[in-house]
Amino acid sequence: MINWSQHPKIKLAVHILYRQGVLAYPTEAVWGLGCDPFCEDAVSRILELKGRAEHKGLILIGSHWDQFKPYLQGLDSAQLKTLQASCDKPTTWLIPHNGTAPSWVVGDHDTLAVRVTAHPLAAGLCRAFGDPLVSTSANPQGLPAATSGFKVRCYFPQGLDYQTPGRVGGATRASEIRHLLSGEIIRQG
Repeated sequence: MINWSQHPKIKLAVHILYRQGVLAYPTEAVWGLGCDPFCEDAVSRILELKGRAEHKGLILIGSHWDQFKPYLQGLDSAQLKTLQASCDKPTTWLIPHNGTAPSWVVGDHDTLAVRVTAHPLAAGLCRAFGDPLVSTSANPQGLPAATSGFKVRCYFPQGLDYQTPGRVGGATRASEIRHLLSGEIIRQG
């Protein structure tokens, strides 16, 4: 099995992230676009590439719940246990926004969207970076999400700083989105 967090191409990707870059990388079901969530310029570039409005907000992915500690402050032990319970499919949680995430990531919401990714490459990228990353589907607004590296290059022949190797995981649908406090399923996965 490949240790993606130590792979030379992932180390290059992390170097690009530190230089305010925008990446494409595979996730569980689709290719994603990502960057450092605290780099407003990189987030703005992703939104421009996609034609996505900032008010919609973005998802953060991490390799483990420990990477989300600052964002989880204020949650009680039962809520933390719910988050950390194993899910049989990729699940993005809407958690209360505690003021830690930048406004350009949260958008007009009072919640922050977070997911621990099970995709080995995406998780290795987050581990190597040391923090969560912005993750949004690699597609212009209104078009189907890219499920291959070739489709990413077709959608974005310019504007990306790097595209990792790899393939999407075995999930057939985008991640389920659940609201932590209400338990409501916002999007079926």
